[in-house]
Parts: sequence; structure tokens; C-alpha cells
Amino acid sequence: MTTASTDATRTSQPRLRADAQRNRERIVAAAREIMVEHGADVPLDEVARRAGVGNATLYRHFPDRADLIHHVTLSVMDRTADRAERALAAEGDAFQALRTFVHAAVEERIGALCPLLSDGVDKDHPDLLAARDRLEGAVEALMGAARESGLLRADIAVGDLMVAITQLTRPLPGNRCADFDRFVHRHLQLFLDGLMAPARSELPGSAATLDDLRQQCRR
Repeated sequence: MTTASTDATRTSQPRLRADAQRNRERIVAAAREIMVEHGADVPLDEVARRAGVGNATLYRHFPDRADLIHHVTLSVMDRTADRAERALAAEGDAFQALRTFVHAAVEERIGALCPLLSDGVDKDHPDLLAARDRLEGAVEALMGAARESGLLRADIAVGDLMVAITQLTRPLPGNRCADFDRFVHRHLQLFLDGLMAPARSELPGSAATLDDLRQQCRR
């Protein structure tokens, strides 16, 4: 949440005191963690307990569940965009930057959160549209650099990458699979190897953009 574009999406919110801002961030982080573990219907009292704040503090920041889910979604999108931007800035090798981002994105638990949050947010909210555009731009910049280096196959688009990250980070049935991330990272590495040029096969259909995915989900 450090870029000007992200800050611009929050201009409607009054500036909070430092302690209030920390409480707000703790609540969102706790909600993100507990929703991955137990689902979007987890009691908000439990979110407050996990965040280390009182119920009154939680409801002062987030008047209802829908508002909290909205901000969890924004947080995940912003943090994922942050990871893409940092990977591109830090790595000299464009395809290695893509690898760094994909493995880091696992920590956001996108695969677990997407089905939980998809029905609880206003997908046309201006803040969400701005966060989505920032995320799409950051990932496209990563992929564009890798494509220009000649290391990324040409028939892949942002939607293809995000579908793969979502599917490969979706938890197995039940939530007691020990050391699950170890398997996720192995499978992500196999997927990334398949993205490298020259391509070993021709993919069916056409490359998927995020707009393609949005249109499909609205049907």
C-alpha cells in the first residue's frame, strides 16, 4: 500500500491516528488469517480476539462483516501487487523475478481466500477496481519483462498465471495436511518450468486475461 495509485483509492477515508491505524491493520491481518483457516463466516468476536483488540474497536473500524471482507480483499490485492512490484525491482533476471513473485504470492493464500470472499464483495466498488488495475498492471509488467527477455512463452497472459496461482494454492480437502506449502512450492516450480520458452507444446484455446476471467465469473 505504498504507491500513489493505492493511496489515491483511500482518499475518502479520514486519516487515522497511528495507534488506530495499527489496530485497523491488525484486524485485517487477523481476519485474513482466520478466514483462510475457518471460512468467511467465522465469528467477528474471534477476529477481534486474534487481533488482540476489543469487539468495540473492531466494530468502530468495520461496522459489519461485509465491510471487513471488503478490506480483507483490498489488502490481499494490494499486498500481492506489492510483491510483484518488489520482485521486478529486485531481480536482474526477468524470469527469476517472475519466479520470485509466484512463490511469494503463495503467502497471500489467494487460492483459499478467493472462493471465500468472491460472494461477499462489491466487485464494481471503485477501490476494488483501482486495486485490481494496479495488480493486473504489476503482474503484466513482470510478465512483459520476462517475455521480452525471450524466456517466457508468448501464449500466456496475466489471467493464465493468476488462475494457476489460485488453483495451486487452493487447500486440499480438510485443513490438517502437514507441511502443505512444501508441496505447493514444488508444483509451482513445475508450472513455472512449463512457462519457459521455447514452448514444448501448443496450448489449446487463447491466452486468458483478467477481463476474460471476470466475464466468465459473471455468467
